[in-house]
Amino acid sequence: MDDEKYTQDDSPVSVTFQASDEKNENILRPQYLEDFQGQKQLKENLSIFIKAARDRSEALDHTFLVGPPGLGKTTLAAIIANEMHSEIRMTSAPALDKPKDLAGILTNVTENSIFFIDEIHRLKPALEEMLYIAMEDFEIDWVIGQGPSARTMRIPLPKFTLVGATTKAGAVSTPLSERFGINCHLEYYDDEELKNIILRSAAILKCKIEDDAASLLAHCSRGTPRIANRLLKRLRDFADILSDGVINTNIVKHGLTKLGIDSNGLERQDRNILKTIIDFYDGGPVGADTLSISVGEAVETLEDFYEPYLIQQGYLKRTPRGRCVTAKAYELLGINIEGRKNADQGILF
Repeated sequence: MDDEKYTQDDSPVSVTFQASDEKNENILRPQYLEDFQGQKQLKENLSIFIKAARDRSEALDHTFLVGPPGLGKTTLAAIIANEMHSEIRMTSAPALDKPKDLAGILTNVTENSIFFIDEIHRLKPALEEMLYIAMEDFEIDWVIGQGPSARTMRIPLPKFTLVGATTKAGAVSTPLSERFGINCHLEYYDDEELKNIILRSAAILKCKIEDDAASLLAHCSRGTPRIANRLLKRLRDFADILSDGVINTNIVKHGLTKLGIDSNGLERQDRNILKTIIDFYDGGPVGADTLSISVGEAVETLEDFYEPYLIQQGYLKRTPRGRCVTAKAYELLGINIEGRKNADQGILF
């Protein structure tokens, strides 16, 4: 697209034309599918769906993006708009309070544009019902007047694509989820994919990182690009101040240790969660609400950020009675299964 515009007012939606230059809010975000690392099967399918819709001059079918935080759902929504050469309007479900908020956005979408709703599982029931008709018939029902004189007016909408993103697919109602024609499930990234992301980001940030250092950093990034990029920026600071500006393995180890991150990618709070279950609840089981109070984290943060990685790495398991740590967690913390502590617990690397 030749023109670029970004506007945001008091409404719960931002309207933007995506562009592939450094004026983007976050220059590390890829702008097109060819620059998006990982998720190979998802990219191949999306590429076909987008090209087919573009060749027919139609709006892309409604798209449902599912996956843990930080894997690129918002980035993919912007990429879809770029690939479709379309305008994108972005909002989040918590920002939509009343039907008039959603109606105001829907009546201003343009032909074949993208309407992105983040955290769509938090959409209120009244707004969901409005979306049903909008997604299927590209119309909305609006009530005019009150009491006996009230009447319903059906307002036509341009053909648009709704892109919904969620970290909790199970919390999205069945009638809403079934109206999405394209379902995309984002998986955690492997070390090689994260390494490629880190090397690309380092080139954009104009910082030097050695190949071995990129591999080590990728291994400690919890399979999540957002974390990898965040850690890369902090390690760049350590390299600029404590070294010659080059991120090597020593800088990675020193920086991550200072940040409280061990060689498995676990943060202090991860280890605190495991240790709390062992020390206070004899290894479990313990309920999420009780555990969240014990470690000082919201239940949502515990379930959405900390637990998935701990479970994936085999340190924690969920049972019908609650959370339990595994033998691997005892080994990690230097505690034998009977509770006798190993003297050496302070070395992260």
